[in-house]
Amino acid sequence: MNIFEALRQEHEIQRDLVAKLVETHGDTEERKKIFEQLKHELKIHADAEERHFYIPLIKKDLTQEKARHSVAEHHEMDELIEELEDTEMNASNWLKIAKELEHKVTHHLDEEEQEVFQMAGKALTEKQKTSLAEDYNKEIKKMR
Repeated sequence: MNIFEALRQEHEIQRDLVAKLVETHGDTEERKKIFEQLKHELKIHADAEERHFYIPLIKKDLTQEKARHSVAEHHEMDELIEELEDTEMNASNWLKIAKELEHKVTHHLDEEEQEVFQMAGKALTEKQKTSLAEDYNKEIKKMR
């Protein structure tokens, strides 16, 4: 497995959870459960991805700008998560913020897969792609 395959697996989990989240209503157990799962998945993914994908890319001229942009998007998602935590789940604007988060997550994952992966494919060796995947998967497993 290479780093791109490892990241895509995690991306599918995030896409699924964020889509389910915006289908929930009110202050329900279902909404709380999905929100907590999504929050956890986004955090462990961002932490492991920054360490085992973006740090190596920041060190390379070809991918530095894209890598920094992606890390900045992780912080924007963190801010939306905080905003959701600070808002009552049955408040009218909770779903609006959740939909903003869905848009941000989807945009980030699509951009990563369609742009960053292509550039990273040129910047990283085959050996690096494999070893980064091993390190990334190990960290995800440990944090999950």
